[in-house]
Amino acid sequence: MNMTKKAIIMTTTIVSILLVGYALIGPILSQVEEPNFSVLSQHKNNIEVRAYEPMIVAEVEVKGKRDDAIGDGFRILADYIFGENIQNEDIAMTAPVEQKSSEKISMTAPVQQTKSEDDSWLISFVMPKKYTLETLPKPKNSQIHFKKVPAKYFAVVRFSGTASQKNIDKNTQKLEAFIAEKGLQNTSLPKYAFYNPPITLPFLRRNEVMVEIQKPTLSD
Repeated sequence: MNMTKKAIIMTTTIVSILLVGYALIGPILSQVEEPNFSVLSQHKNNIEVRAYEPMIVAEVEVKGKRDDAIGDGFRILADYIFGENIQNEDIAMTAPVEQKSSEKISMTAPVQQTKSEDDSWLISFVMPKKYTLETLPKPKNSQIHFKKVPAKYFAVVRFSGTASQKNIDKNTQKLEAFIAEKGLQNTSLPKYAFYNPPITLPFLRRNEVMVEIQKPTLSD
């Protein structure tokens, strides 16, 4: 074997190792604390009905297009957990990063959903379970607020790929059709949950659309 062939083989091997490493780093970095929930029922199209335990979230409101807003909100919250707080304390990363319209909806039947006209979005991180509202480090950025979220029920659809508007719309429609078919009562606008860092390959990503519902009585 001449030197040229050896160089090609070595280069190919190194590139292959790097590609495998790149493919794995996203899932590895995604292995962080998540909220506690129980799966009450599973359905086709990767849909689940879940019961979530109470949690504390750090939340910031930002304005703009959806994909710009989550980037801006993520940076503000990431600065906080990486030490931009009064105690200069690092807080463990959790998943998912959640995004929802800040539009409020009335508790009527049927619930009618409308898009927020001023493109305001709430971006939130779930705080690690070891903290209480009293023990969380205080943020230096006054845009960040903490909220104690009570136990809730959600209908959830899971999907891979990018968090493009096309993907989100398609899966939101699936979830809304499921909710209507099962006669569930939704109590919120859809929110979007993203579990992986941007470097994760699209087919390995976990994304979700979630709609809060009243306590379900599903038989299947």
